[in-house]
Amino acid sequence: MKPVVIHRLARAELDEAMAFYERQQRGLGLDLQTEIQQAITHIQANPGLGSPYKATDFRYWVLRRFPYVLYYADLEDALWVVAIAHGSRRPDYWKRRRLE
Repeated sequence: MKPVVIHRLARAELDEAMAFYERQQRGLGLDLQTEIQQAITHIQANPGLGSPYKATDFRYWVLRRFPYVLYYADLEDALWVVAIAHGSRRPDYWKRRRLE
C-alpha cells in the first residue's frame, strides 16, 4: 500500500473539528478522529473507492457519522489527503492546495 500524506491544512482542519466536537461532548472529537482514520484506511487499501470529484484527478469520501468529506488524490508515490472539509463549506476552497 502507498503511504498516506495529510496536507498540513487538512491536518489543521481535522484538529479544529476535533476540538469543536470535544467541546460539545467529551470523547466526540476522538470519535471523529477514529472515523477519519477508518476512512483513510479504506481508501489506502483501495484508492478507487472514493467518488470522482468533478472533472479532476481528485476523489472524495463522505463520512457517515459526521458532516465531513475527505478529498484526496491517488498519486504515483502516495495517497494525498488534501482536505477534511465540513459539508457546508464553500465548494472547491481547497483546490489550490499544492501537493508537496
